[in-house]
Amino acid sequence: MSVDDFAAPAAEYFRDLQSRICAAFESFEAHSRFERRNWSKPEGHRLQGGGESRLMRGQVFEKVGVNVSHVWGVFSAQARGQIPGSEESEGRFVACGISLVAHMWNPYVPAVHMNLRYLHTSRGWFGGGSDLTPTFPMAEDTAAFHEALRRACDSYRPDAYAQFKAWCDRYFYLPHRQEPRGVGGIFFDELASGAVEKDFAFVKGVGEAFLEVYPRIVALRKDTPFDDEAREKLLVKRGRYVEFNLVYDRGTKFGFSTDADPEAYLMSLPPLVRW
Repeated sequence: MSVDDFAAPAAEYFRDLQSRICAAFESFEAHSRFERRNWSKPEGHRLQGGGESRLMRGQVFEKVGVNVSHVWGVFSAQARGQIPGSEESEGRFVACGISLVAHMWNPYVPAVHMNLRYLHTSRGWFGGGSDLTPTFPMAEDTAAFHEALRRACDSYRPDAYAQFKAWCDRYFYLPHRQEPRGVGGIFFDELASGAVEKDFAFVKGVGEAFLEVYPRIVALRKDTPFDDEAREKLLVKRGRYVEFNLVYDRGTKFGFSTDADPEAYLMSLPPLVRW
């Protein structure tokens, strides 16, 4: 299978992963379930295709969104200089991905982000990663999260975890605050080793690692007692999250550049926040 053909199987995997993650998250809620919303662009628009956004507000998950998209078309003139290979493709592209952000009621359950994507312009590549943002870092949770991602990386190549962890630490950093967003994870982009089946297997491995480890952390921390002071610290920590996602996040910028669904690419914003 050539790299050009990977949009369809990647999108199929992302849709399946979305369903399994949503089922795992719903198992923590007594009554709440994900609400589904499909979106698509009208015929004749420079962007074609669409996606499915799933959003849940519950007693454990204050707000969690798990979105998938599969779109194609032509980048805006402004975006062509920012996306590798788009000048050579005259702006034509195809992209698909899954994006997840969970904001929790309990300050002792860390917020989490996970994104996996495939993009093809004049060439194709994978990108993505996952990172943990606790208000009160717990060494046990950080170690479990990183170990799961390390195993996925080790199955790809020996130096992948060290490289992608360092990339995550650089990327999820707020320069104006001079502080990291959270306790890290992994981040990678423009992944095109020349062995596309191996690259795709790694991306799927990251998705499976996330599905294995994060629900375990939720189960461990969701019933931890907390007071108003802890909740206040959570809301302030979310302010940092908003600052990063609106100023620095590539996914948010990509959403704006493709004229995709704004409710989907702004899904990461928390329902309540304080500065």
